[in-house]
Amino acid sequence: MKILLVVYDNDSYVSWFPQGIAYIASACRNAGHDVTIYNQDVYHYTEEHLLEYLNRNQFDAIGLGACGGYYQYRKILKLCDAINQSDNRPPLWLGGHLVSPDPEYFLRKTKADAIVLGEGELTVVEFLDAIRLNTSLSTVKGLAYLDDNNRCIITEERELIEDVDSIPLPAWDLFPIDHYALIRLPNMKNADRCMPVLSGRGCIFNCNFCYRMDKGFRPRSSESIIEEIEILKKDYNISHISFADELFMSSNKRTIELCNNFINANLDVTWECNGRLNYAKPDVLDIMKKAGCVFINYGIESMDDVALKNMNKKLTVRQIVSGIENTLAAGISPGFNIIFGNIGETKEILGKGVDFILKYDDHAQFRTIRPVTPYPGSPLYYYAIEKGMIKDCEDFYENKHTNSDLLTVNFTDMSDAEYYESLYEANAKLIENYYTHQKAKIIDMAKELYLNQNSDFRGFRQS
Repeated sequence: MKILLVVYDNDSYVSWFPQGIAYIASACRNAGHDVTIYNQDVYHYTEEHLLEYLNRNQFDAIGLGACGGYYQYRKILKLCDAINQSDNRPPLWLGGHLVSPDPEYFLRKTKADAIVLGEGELTVVEFLDAIRLNTSLSTVKGLAYLDDNNRCIITEERELIEDVDSIPLPAWDLFPIDHYALIRLPNMKNADRCMPVLSGRGCIFNCNFCYRMDKGFRPRSSESIIEEIEILKKDYNISHISFADELFMSSNKRTIELCNNFINANLDVTWECNGRLNYAKPDVLDIMKKAGCVFINYGIESMDDVALKNMNKKLTVRQIVSGIENTLAAGISPGFNIIFGNIGETKEILGKGVDFILKYDDHAQFRTIRPVTPYPGSPLYYYAIEKGMIKDCEDFYENKHTNSDLLTVNFTDMSDAEYYESLYEANAKLIENYYTHQKAKIIDMAKELYLNQNSDFRGFRQS
């Protein structure tokens, strides 16, 4: 079968490599299908271009996926509308975090033929087999569709792929890697080429603002990860790795084991990852630094113990402070992720977050504080429904969630006006701090250039 996988345009100058689509592409190709990628993300094609492309080319099925978010929601609707208008429209399936929490709503809204729920490598292949053989979709696990009576059918839940090493590596050769490798991340060198790698799937924690398609955590072996990195180095000249899993630092034991294996394999790459501050111990961070880690993105969320408990963060302020100090002492830059507006938070708590960033920020990354968003499928979403703050998925996307930097639901005791004024004041301080540092840095460069005749100077450029 001829399969088209569409990568939506996220309006980025350099796009993040679409790992999910690349894994699905590999699974489809291994099953014998002819796979084509439509890179709207790289070339910024319009939806009209997609419609014309589909009218000129014949495909047997089209796949489209997205994470949750106001922008992704509206983009997926536009893409589905173009697909639905095409001549000889092929069967369309959707997947990802956007559609999995409420498949019936998205089936009716997009007119898709099916929605793949959760992990898709096995489900997509069986869905394509059902189309090819004209058999009932009811036999495909992990699928949602509308039957002949317009009823939403959700099939038996699919078991997770326990041996994640058995999943085929992403189909990099189908994508314009020279574009994706240009993504810039903290502490990368100008000459570095970067690609994301998954060291595992899932997360062992259950924060109230997070929607997770699959339960638990399934790690890959060190051998499998190292093999992937070696291929990326050899075939695409990749020198910096972004471990894109939800939680690379899933335990101290695993992190130390991975890093020792990276060192023994002499990988010679730098890398970054997502971490947990309760695992940010000196011995762990030291081995991470030796293995090439230059940046750890931390989910701090709040600098108040009651707020952290309300969001089920399983983290304390003491652990946050200790972990950030340990990270900086190890020579690794920390990423400060703080959100505001969860249950029980106040203006004073927001101020603590600002003060914390101002105290410890090493300016490796520009950070602001954003509102908490109760994405469909998350515990906070169902809390908002229970309290009458959101009616349903349609209300969330059509009425409430208009921008990730604006309120979707106000869980605080502040008025919306008070909330926005407080968030403006907080972020104005962070913005001023960042650009004051950038100004001082550039002036120091000029001083070195002109007063010390620094011949290594490469120009006042922005990468």
